[in-house]
Amino acid sequence: MKTNHNNFLKLAFDIGKINLGKTGSNPSVGCVVVKDNSVLSSGYTSLKGRPHAEYNALKENKNFKDADLYLTLEPCTHYGKTPPCTNIIIKKGIKRVFYSFDDLDKRTYKKSKKILEKKGIKVFKKKPPHEYKNYYKSYYSTKGNSLPLIDGKIAISKDFSTINMSSKWITNKLSRKRVHLLRSEYDCIISSSNTIIKDNALLNVRLNGANYHNPDLVIIDLGLKIKKNLKLFNINANRKTFIVTKFNKNKKDFFLRKNGVKKILIKKLKNKSDFLELFRKIKKKGYSRILVETGLTFLNELITHKLIDNLYVFQSSNSLGRNGKNNGSVELIKNMKLKNRVKVNLNEDRLYKIRF
Repeated sequence: MKTNHNNFLKLAFDIGKINLGKTGSNPSVGCVVVKDNSVLSSGYTSLKGRPHAEYNALKENKNFKDADLYLTLEPCTHYGKTPPCTNIIIKKGIKRVFYSFDDLDKRTYKKSKKILEKKGIKVFKKKPPHEYKNYYKSYYSTKGNSLPLIDGKIAISKDFSTINMSSKWITNKLSRKRVHLLRSEYDCIISSSNTIIKDNALLNVRLNGANYHNPDLVIIDLGLKIKKNLKLFNINANRKTFIVTKFNKNKKDFFLRKNGVKKILIKKLKNKSDFLELFRKIKKKGYSRILVETGLTFLNELITHKLIDNLYVFQSSNSLGRNGKNNGSVELIKNMKLKNRVKVNLNEDRLYKIRF
């Protein structure tokens, strides 16, 4: 029976996505062990980055001899806080290894093939599935001078309104649950004080099975207009919060310190160089996957300056008419011609992923 390597490789990516955005400085890797065209075991990188996916997949007491290993990223070859994954691959008698991306860590980069093949293990590099071709963009950004992965999310009505004057919501419950799942795949959320104040928003993950991970929060608030009675200051969010402001000293400093909020100082946000400075400062805090949830004004700036990688558009099946309005121009989104629909059941709502 012929083995469909692409199917098993896609499964490895699907599994690795479980902890995407939750593995700290380490990449989220997916691993599938296959023997006689059947999956023996699977694993993914643990929370905070350790143990690695290969260890999690091969630690079970099973006969892995002559099995195939499918990985999203080449296995590590160096000793760090844990032994190299090539060790356990060799020890378990794996016959072949298939992977899609090279690890840009200089301690591992293109070294696993030589190490494994010396032990008689064949190694093949294969193209990732199309939907995962940018899977490691956020990880690669940590190894160079590029920006973090910056994605955006927005909800619109059928007639392209982004504000519902008669309700807090535009989309249905299924769409809102999908937003929580989306948030769980990032290590940082950016919003604005205006957006948070308007909805008294928490911007956390409230979804059974995923609420153990709340991305840290960056609030754009140059004038420090943030309100002290917001819900996000009155819950144990188990995350870090930053405020982007131009004020080094302010009468709200004691309140911010008391609530564990730290400042990121930016003089202005008017041109592309200002936004680049902002995202570089956020990257220095250790963030590589950012989800932007703001109003149209801020989002339009990022689109205009070509700083967005992907935009998730949740569109309701209902028009708002006179009950709808926008706090900025919606023409940029209209001109994108929503075509790339994500195959997910949101009842009558639709989700589009626009790649830039």
